[in-house]
This record gives sequence, structure tokens and C-alpha cells, in this order.
Amino acid sequence: MGANQRLRRRTVWLLIIVLAVGFGAVIARLGYLQIIKGEDLQRRAVEQQLSDTTISAKRGTIYDCNGKILAQSASVWRVVLAPAYFQNDDQRHFVASRLAEILSLDEQSVYEDCQEHSYYVSVKRKIESEEKEKILELQNEIEEKYDISNVISLFDDYKRYYPYSTLASSVIGFTGSDDQGLSGIEYQYDEYLTGTPGRIIAAKNAGQTDMPYGFNQNIEAVDGNSIVLTIDETIQSIVEKYMAQGIIDNAVYNRGVCIIMDVNTGEVLAMASVNGFDLNDPFEISAEAKEKINKIDTDYLVKEEIIEDPSKLSQEELNKELATAKSVAESAALAKQWRNKAISDTYYPGSVFKMVTLSMALEEHLVNSESRFNCSGSYQVYESTIHCHNTAGHGTQTYQEALMNSCNPAFIQIGQLIGEEKFWEYYQAFGFADKTGIDLPGESEDQFFDWEGVEGAMGPTDLAVASFGQNFSITPIQMITACAAVCNGGSLVQPHVVKQITDKDGNVVKTISTETKRQVISKSVSDEMRGILEQNAVEGSGKNGYVAGYRIGGKTGTTEKLIDENGDGVKDYIASYCGFAPANDPKVACLVFFDTPTSGSYYGSQVSAPVFASIMGEVLPYLEISAQYTEDELQNVNITAGSYTGMSVEDAERQANLDGFNVTVKGDGNTVLAQNPVTGSSLPMEGTIVLYTDEESSKEKVTVPTFIGYTVYDVNIIASYSDLNISIAGSASSYDATAISQSIAEGTEVSPGTVITVTFSAGSIND
Repeated sequence: MGANQRLRRRTVWLLIIVLAVGFGAVIARLGYLQIIKGEDLQRRAVEQQLSDTTISAKRGTIYDCNGKILAQSASVWRVVLAPAYFQNDDQRHFVASRLAEILSLDEQSVYEDCQEHSYYVSVKRKIESEEKEKILELQNEIEEKYDISNVISLFDDYKRYYPYSTLASSVIGFTGSDDQGLSGIEYQYDEYLTGTPGRIIAAKNAGQTDMPYGFNQNIEAVDGNSIVLTIDETIQSIVEKYMAQGIIDNAVYNRGVCIIMDVNTGEVLAMASVNGFDLNDPFEISAEAKEKINKIDTDYLVKEEIIEDPSKLSQEELNKELATAKSVAESAALAKQWRNKAISDTYYPGSVFKMVTLSMALEEHLVNSESRFNCSGSYQVYESTIHCHNTAGHGTQTYQEALMNSCNPAFIQIGQLIGEEKFWEYYQAFGFADKTGIDLPGESEDQFFDWEGVEGAMGPTDLAVASFGQNFSITPIQMITACAAVCNGGSLVQPHVVKQITDKDGNVVKTISTETKRQVISKSVSDEMRGILEQNAVEGSGKNGYVAGYRIGGKTGTTEKLIDENGDGVKDYIASYCGFAPANDPKVACLVFFDTPTSGSYYGSQVSAPVFASIMGEVLPYLEISAQYTEDELQNVNITAGSYTGMSVEDAERQANLDGFNVTVKGDGNTVLAQNPVTGSSLPMEGTIVLYTDEESSKEKVTVPTFIGYTVYDVNIIASYSDLNISIAGSASSYDATAISQSIAEGTEVSPGTVITVTFSAGSIND
């Protein structure tokens, strides 16, 4: 074989090898790109060819049980630019300048948006009607000046709005900037309330610029479902009104709680953690909290042991520490005002729990009509001496008298009859050992006795104090749920705040029905407990919670706290009242709870019972529960003022007298131009209607005196001399009842005839 032939053969083999390697690499690469990277490359190709823009869905509405809107998404707009239509920088600068002015944005930032090669650049979300109108004017201006259309567009957007502002704030909750639920119902039911966002899919050309709108595909957004609550706006408003006044009257340091529940269904008609916050501005800290934060200084840092010696820090370091401390305080203040105290805070229930202890003893047949319990003013349990609020002692008592006297020594003896094991069994049965499962976020667990890791393990002293509600913690929602079981025939029902979920067309998606967890006590024991608690509300420790004309059952509670929370060196207490009505056929239960009253009195009978009475005095008539008054009560019953305006003075006086009112005429005219109280107002029978017959007389004012500390008789005389009407609330029928609060403060200038609600309390009750 010649040299040339060998060279050709080598060349052929080399060529074959090169081709094999080259094609093999190409094939391997193609296989890698198609098999291994194929899905990723397809996705990236689509992203290069298409732009995908999200369109907001309308969040569902939250209604009260009667269809009143508590939260809704109002229409606002999103401003969108199509900068690909711009032809030069002059146009970009003009539009950037005008948009920045209208929308209060940084001009340079808007100008950068104007330089994008796109038909869809979002400039600002959630603009209101006033800004929208200015944008429409700008659109016309651009078209006239530059002959360009569609460079600015307005797309529908939504903004969460709460018509009642602060009402039921801790229950309803609020949303974030992207309409996501952050607390309350808004958070708990976010997946139902949030709709499905729409999309605008636009094609891109080779230059990566969006194609005109003709190449777009729009996928419509789907609105979210709506929520119908069990909360009744009217009842909630009544509750918040009286709770807010109770906080003022009793100088309550750490807020208050009120829950009203349907005892048969578990539906929560009202739940208030007062004081709340403005749902439309949830990140605004209260004025009181701001004042405290503003007082944070170097001394505060030293006192709280944040720093040891300020002199060792530079001014810059000190400022940094102060800024951090204030930031932490602001976060804590927000968390506190958002916190739903009704389900997230635990407390010692105190003597309110005695209704549960006595129910245990009756169900186990451990007490009967022959049972007697002696109280000398204290009771010795091993090395501990436990005192009664009546230091002189109650003497020998039946179990009914023991509850009416709210006698701790007697209930220690009842607890000893029950025993640790049975007590723990019933504690669990009444639902205290578990969360209630209410459909709200943030529910806390109880804190019961625990010996060496054994839950529910109790010693004799533990049992003694537990029998009257001390040294273990539960939530307010657990307490009212147990109260419902005591009075409704013995059934433990599931509390809930949502009644229904509906779609955008009003069709029911889901209904939350009554759920009975278990039978805790028998109907016969429940019937007996209703009678005992009704008697207690009429003449026992709960009589300051009595409502004239209604059969009320209830129990007070006063709990000593272990921590001096407000740092004033005085023991802190929780004052509560838990009751139900009507006692013969209970419909609703109500728990009123004030955390750390500081005005002097801290007993549940003095602080919470009168507020309970005021709330139920309005709620029960609203629920159309009939009243049956005694002859004495009829003297203080309110009736409705008629319309006397426009009548002659003679006819108006005659009609007002027929309606049951006294009359005072102001002015020298012959025709009634105005009246006070106005038509439809509620005032006592034989109250005074003031008739104004000329413009000058209607300007007359009187000064509100103080009624605090006076008896019903004295208050009526003072009101008569002052040309005022009073509406009586609280325990006015008791012989030692005195006024503890008035709805209009002393010294206020009001029109003659104005109605002032005066709340009375029997002064001898301390529980």
C-alpha cells in the first residue's frame, strides 16, 4: 500500500471520527435540551413571548345576621400606562410630570415607567374618584396635545371599607395592602372571601415590546364569597355603648369584654373587646398608647434594664436605643388593640364559676334540702386560711343560700364533697379543658392544675380554691359557653360567629348549624340552677344585674390578680357578671368582664352587674322578649314621647297629658315650634315634655347636676328642680340603692327636658 493510499485512509477515518464526535455532541445536546431542559425552555419561551398581568378579584362582603354590611370592597381604580405609544421624551416628561402631581408620586419614578417598552405598566393602585376624574381629564389633554390615545388606562380595582368603623373590630378583622385577611373573620375565612384573580395575557414582539391590545386575552376575575355573621349590629352597638361608658365610670385599666350568646344555638350575637380600633385605619395607634410611647426616655430605658448607664453611650447610640424601644412599644400597642380579649385572654373566673360547681354537686346528688354549710368568716384547709368576703361569717346556710351569699367557705365544703377526680371530670365535660373551637383565630387554652405532668391533678388546697373559681384560668368564651349549658337544659353547644357563606349571586354555599357537643348535666339540674340563679338576681349577690320587668338569672365574680399590672402598688382585680334571660325559658346569656377597674370599687356586683343590667335592659326588648312589671316597677317604666310640634299650645298640652307626661311651656307663642325630648324618645311615665313656642326659648339651657350617690327618691327630686328627665337603670328597687353613674356628665349644658340615664346599685353587696 502506497503512502498516498495510507494518507487517504487516515484522512477518511479522521473525518469519520470528527463527524461522529460532532454529530454525537449535537445529538446529545439536542437530547439534553429536549428531554432534560425541555419543560424549562418551553416555559421561558412562553415568558418571552407573553406577558401575564393579574387583575384583582372583588373580595366578598361581610354581613351581620340581618343583612347589614359590616365589610365590603368598594370600587377604586388602578392607573396603567402604555409607554410603547410614546413617540419622544417630550411626551414622556409631560405625562410623568402630570401623573406625579395627580397621584402624589415621585416624578423621576414615573418617568422611568414611561420609558418602558410595554403596553401595560401599573403606576398606582386603589385611587379614589377624585383622582380618577383628574386622570380622565389628563387623558383628554394628552389626546388633544399629542394626538395619542390609550397611553393611560383605568382598570377596576377594589379597596376594603368598613361602614361601622370600630364596631366589632376584633371580630371582623382587617385586610392588608393586597386584600389578604390579617385578623378576625377576614383572616379565618380568607379562602372563602378571596375571589379568583383575573389575567391579561399579552403577546410580545421580537423586540420584547408588548403587542397592541388586539393581541391580548382577558380572563375575567371571579368575585369571592360573602359571609353572614351571627353578630347583630344593633345588639353589638348596645354592648359597645355601655361597655365604653363602664370603662370610663370605673377607670378600667386593661379593657373590658362582653359576649352575648344564644344559649340554645351557640350563635354569638355580640362580642366586644372594648376599646377596639378603627378597621379603616387599623395601624393607627390609640391616642392613649401614643402618649405613653412619647414618654419613653432615658429614665425608661434604665428602669426597664434596657441600658445600665446612659453616660457610657454616645448620643447616637442612645438615640438608637430610644428608637428601638419606641418601635417595640408601638408593635406591642398594635398587638394589644387588635387582640380579641374575649377568646385570646385567660382569667380567673372567680365566683361566677360557682354556678358550675353547684351544678356538679347537684348532678352527683351530693347536696340536698337537708345539706347545711357553716361559714364563720374563714375556712382552714391544711395550712391555708381562706377568707369569706363577709368576715363576720354567714352562719349556717343551705346550698341555695350559699350561692346567693357567694360564700367561699361554703363552696369549699361543696367542693370537698365533689372531690378532685369528679371535679376534673366535670371541668372537662363543661368544655374548660379544651378550646371551644369558635371560628375565630387566636383562641387560647385554659391553664388548670398540673402535678408532675399529670393534667387535672389537684391537691386539697387546689380543690378548695377551684371550687370558687380561683387559681386556674379560662377564657371568657369558655365561661359563657358553660353558662349556656347550665341554663339551657344541660347541653354544651358549639359557639360560632358565622351563620352562612353565600356566593356572589346570594346562593348559600355553606350553612353553620347548631352543634351540640354533649349533655353535661340533666335537665332537672339545669331547671333547679335556673331557679337558684334567678333568685340570686332578685335578692342575692347578683341583684345589681336585675332588669325591671324581666326574669334574670345571674352570678357575680370578683377575682384578685397575681400581678400589679398598672404598677400603682394596689392589688388588681377582674370584675365580672354572667347571667341569662328569661330565667324560665333562657334565650340569651351575657358575660360582662372588666379587667382592672381603678376607680375605687372593684367588685363584680358594683362594677359589672350594673353594666349587665343596662345592656340587657335594651337587648331584651329589642329581641321582643315580653316584660312583666310589678306595680313598683311600673313607676319607673319608660314610654315613648309623641309628636306635639305644630299643634296649638292648648292641644299639645292636652295630648301630652293624655300620653302620660307633664308639660312645661317655654316662650310666649301660641304654636309649638319644637319639643324636648323629641318625638320617639323614651322617658319615664309622668316625665316632663318641654314645648317651645318661639325661637328664643329654644336656646335656653340648663346645667346637669350630679346624681351620683343619691337614692332614687332624691334623684327624682333633683331632676325635677333641674328641669330634667331621668331614665332609671340597674338595681333601683333595692332599699339601699344609690346612683353610681349618669349618662351625661355633671356640668354639661343641655336643653330643658333632656333625658339622663342614671344607673343604680345596691351598695351592700361585695362579690
